[in-house]
Parts: sequence; structure tokens; C-alpha cells
Amino acid sequence: MEITPEMTVAEILHKNKAAESVFKEFGMHCFGCSIASGETLKEAAKAHSVDLKKLLEALRK
Repeated sequence: MEITPEMTVAEILHKNKAAESVFKEFGMHCFGCSIASGETLKEAAKAHSVDLKKLLEALRK
């Protein structure tokens, strides 16, 4: 599955169950957040001060 910065966190979690553990590794507990349904990966990374490139690399593994 191709993951892009424009995808919502909820969309990523729905399509890739392993993404939850990746978000946890980065200190992002988005899987339990109500904002996840409308927040893009890019927005979530910025809100949590996470390097988007590193996050994308981890999610794409």
C-alpha cells in the first residue's frame, strides 16, 4: 500500500493495522484520537514534532 502525506491517519490505520505500532514508536497515539479521521499524516507529524520523512519510511516498511 502506498502511503502518502495527504492520507488521513484514520485511512492509514484502516488499511494497514501494523501502522499502529509505528505511530506508537514515534510517540503518536493517533489511533485513539478523534482528530485522526480528518487529520492528514503531514498535519499529525507536524503537530507531534515528528520528522515526516522518517515516519513515512517506517510506515512504508
